[in-house]
Amino acid sequence: MNHFQTNIFQSTGRSELHSGPLEVIQVNVGLQCNLHCHHCHVAASPQRRERMEWPLMEAVVHLAERSGCTMVDITGGAPELNPHLPDFIEALVAQKIRVQVRTNFTVHLEPGLEQMALFFRDHNVTLVGSLPCYLESNVDRQRGPGTFQNAIAAIRKLNALGFGHDPQQVLNLVYNPIGAHLPPDPCALESDYRRTLLEQYGVVFTRLIAITNMPIGRFRATLARDGHEESYRQLLLKSFNPATLHGLMCRNQISVAWDGTLFDCDFNLALKKPARLPIPPTVVGLDPRFLDHRSIVTDDHCFACTAGRGSSCAGTLVA
Repeated sequence: MNHFQTNIFQSTGRSELHSGPLEVIQVNVGLQCNLHCHHCHVAASPQRRERMEWPLMEAVVHLAERSGCTMVDITGGAPELNPHLPDFIEALVAQKIRVQVRTNFTVHLEPGLEQMALFFRDHNVTLVGSLPCYLESNVDRQRGPGTFQNAIAAIRKLNALGFGHDPQQVLNLVYNPIGAHLPPDPCALESDYRRTLLEQYGVVFTRLIAITNMPIGRFRATLARDGHEESYRQLLLKSFNPATLHGLMCRNQISVAWDGTLFDCDFNLALKKPARLPIPPTVVGLDPRFLDHRSIVTDDHCFACTAGRGSSCAGTLVA
């Protein structure tokens, strides 16, 4: 057993996690992005060209139909840079499947994508946008000079279309720590975000999602460069909270890579640790029954999801 399995066994008497009914299909539609963020766990960048093509998107739609999932959560890279995205969303909406898109905001200012926000509104897409801090200097340090002001400009555009104002036009923000520490109290943090963003920039949002940094990808490289990798890993280990286990995102979702490979979560996707299935782990022709009660692939990076109040793609797991 790895260290994470040992902690699970000590807490529950079982050495493995198993999935329940599938609720969310998360789809990485490509690794191309207009940004090159220091914390990106999938190493997305403007130079990446990997992207999901239409036949695999059709396979995802078919899986969503047959599985009875409640939502398809689309991520990247910057999902908006995949030219098939509008057709993908229309196909899902036609099957009455709720769609969520994870955006970096700034991509909406890119040439040719000016109407994407309107498309999202017209198709009732929930938006989850990364804004790792409400301070301009911190965001630009993590994501590149000028990123914060571009993100604010994009949020203003979305607000004007009703996102963040209308309960039906959800606009959630994502916070992740700048350095090697856990997120602070989410209620106080959301209050700070609301006050600062409204008073200084005149923008609003629906809710704040706080996510713990995963020690993989570029963030791990930064930790190693600064000599903080081991101390951060020890922080995650010491902060293990067994109360988070029932709410982990891997328990009710599957992640689909741009090439159709299946993973238990987006972080396992980044680490190339495919889902453990009795058949090849691909979305093509998949019988959704193979996803139920599967043994979830875990390793020491999973401590990031179980540290403190817990962390998932939907935010904090316990109060």
